[in-house]
Amino acid sequence: MAEKLAQRPSSVLKVVLFGPESTGKTTLAEMLAKHYNTLWVEEFMRDYLQEKWDNEQRVCELKDMIPIAEGQIKRENALTKKANKLLISDTDLLELKVYSEAYYEGFCDPQLLKHALNNIYDLYFLTYIDVPWTPDDLRDKPEDRIGMFKRFEAALKNSKKPYVILKGDLEERFKTAVNKIDELLKNK
Repeated sequence: MAEKLAQRPSSVLKVVLFGPESTGKTTLAEMLAKHYNTLWVEEFMRDYLQEKWDNEQRVCELKDMIPIAEGQIKRENALTKKANKLLISDTDLLELKVYSEAYYEGFCDPQLLKHALNNIYDLYFLTYIDVPWTPDDLRDKPEDRIGMFKRFEAALKNSKKPYVILKGDLEERFKTAVNKIDELLKNK
């Protein structure tokens, strides 16, 4: 299992959209990938859990966390080989760690935890909760947005990951992200 959670080495610059549900990560990931003419890693958890909901009317369970993590890193590793100088990820294993601990009484599978902390990204964009919450089949914490945001920020701080908080409307977030990515590309 450990090998299935390992990030493959690469010289590609990697950035992650990271944060609570319904904060615009997917939209921004798509926009950034288009702007830089590169690829983006879609969130495996959304596809996996939507299928589970559609087929079984069941939500995420602890036993789903490792298959979700494996699917996410498999997508990332495959797209890393095809990306130009930059890869945008709409989540990572650290985000799965946060959700696991939030939903399962502080528990995170040790292998997931290990790779969540050891996998390397050049920058995280932590999306703030100043956009409207949009319900769907999978989102379930509209009343705890600030609490979830604090969990995500604590995960970045505690693991000493480089991050920038994205606030404001989509245009403002996009502009901030582009400026930061341009700096990274210039310095790489």
